[in-house]
Amino acid sequence: MNELSLYILDLVQNSIEAGATFVKIEVVEDLENDLFLISIEDNGRGIPKELINEVTNPFYTTRKTRKIGLGLALASQLAKDCNGKLFIESSENGTKVKIKLQHSHIDRPPLGNIVDTLLLLICGAPDVDFVYVHRADKKEFVFDTNKLKSVLGDDVPLNLPSVQEFIKEELSRGLSNLFGGANFND
Repeated sequence: MNELSLYILDLVQNSIEAGATFVKIEVVEDLENDLFLISIEDNGRGIPKELINEVTNPFYTTRKTRKIGLGLALASQLAKDCNGKLFIESSENGTKVKIKLQHSHIDRPPLGNIVDTLLLLICGAPDVDFVYVHRADKKEFVFDTNKLKSVLGDDVPLNLPSVQEFIKEELSRGLSNLFGGANFND
């Protein structure tokens, strides 16, 4: 995978398949400490303790559609390649996956199109509440679908085209402000 947003997409799909109704995605860019951190936390079924060490093996998967599970294996390898580490905490109440990378490492992929990735997740899983937190040094942007749902009401779906456009604009504006005007639509 050549963009970190694709790792996020894959990990969140695992959360949704595990029955999560809440997913928190956090991205931290700490230039002072040369750290890039991605954290995905959910309230899904969790990974049984006896399988935690197996989930980073590319030849292990619980999926019935294919015989390999590359998401966590690739994330683990990426972390190692970028002087970092993959952390997995899990219980029957949910799972938290952290990918810690050296921010300046030459092999660290760019974040990529996080706006469209988030839009796809939010609109593709309307029964899941998402919180996206992005920190860049001392600045922070937070997008919470539960707050949006409370404003829109129960009868306005998030995958309505006008709502999708609003979500895309809010994500783009928030991330742009976080980085002093950088365009996150491209």
